[in-house]
Amino acid sequence: MASNYNPAITFSAVLTLLLLPLLTVGKLVQEQPLVLKYHNGQLLKGRITVNLIWYGTFTPIQRSVIVDFINSLSSAPNAALPSTATWWKTTENYKGGSSALVVGNQILHPAYTLGKSLKGQHLLALASKFNQLNSITVVLTAKDVAVEGFCMSRCGTHGSTRNVRNAARTAYIWVGNSESQCPGQCAWPFHQPIYGPQTPPLVAPNGDVGVDGMIINLATLLAGTVTNPFNNGYFQGPPTAPLEAVSACTGVFGSGSYPGYPGKVLVDKVTGASYNAHGVNGRRYLVPAMWDPQSLTCKTLV
Repeated sequence: MASNYNPAITFSAVLTLLLLPLLTVGKLVQEQPLVLKYHNGQLLKGRITVNLIWYGTFTPIQRSVIVDFINSLSSAPNAALPSTATWWKTTENYKGGSSALVVGNQILHPAYTLGKSLKGQHLLALASKFNQLNSITVVLTAKDVAVEGFCMSRCGTHGSTRNVRNAARTAYIWVGNSESQCPGQCAWPFHQPIYGPQTPPLVAPNGDVGVDGMIINLATLLAGTVTNPFNNGYFQGPPTAPLEAVSACTGVFGSGSYPGYPGKVLVDKVTGASYNAHGVNGRRYLVPAMWDPQSLTCKTLV
């Protein structure tokens, strides 16, 4: 079973749940702590190899932005604070210790060998290129690739494949570039939302609305994958539509956030770009809040 992620849809649901008690009770209601229950399943811990499959056309700069992001999560000792490594360190508070991500092999598919309209079985076929233990296969689709359910119900997904020889499961993630298809849904807050409060969009820290939006969705799904890789880890709600480590905190990027406003973030005085985390090679990223099992809150860097 794959876990889909669409920040627009999830955020709408969260907004409804938060507003209804205030409208019906008519007085201040103490907010209950957010709890993601642990369902006693396997988590991905220790050294985890992240293999990348680039389907469609990605420029070298686009690929380096994403590779640098993954490398920043576990190996950015000289990055300024707040850092992406500090953000990722929250995953250590889930049972089992740290999850150290290391970029492994990369496969380029610039020839669109499966066409430009992919279905679920195509994603599984691509994700099955690698069958390593304690690894994650990340399938990234270019901006001109349509994927079944993309924009309508999801901006990305994570799930698992089974090795036919030994039945071992390997986690996978798919994230699409929404730049030309649905940036208002899958690249907010770097693009005007398709509905809801119409606040001005933020300037993307790497100058690419589509790729910077992919970073947000990839961050969300990486956290969900290591803490709920096989649908029996940490989540709230039904296993068919779980709220996970980051998707439970959708729409929150900094302190003081509210519907339509991502919260306090850092702004580059020269470029006007918004970010909240430093990475390797001088990169800057905007990462979403992550649920912290110790404080039972959606934890932000700023």
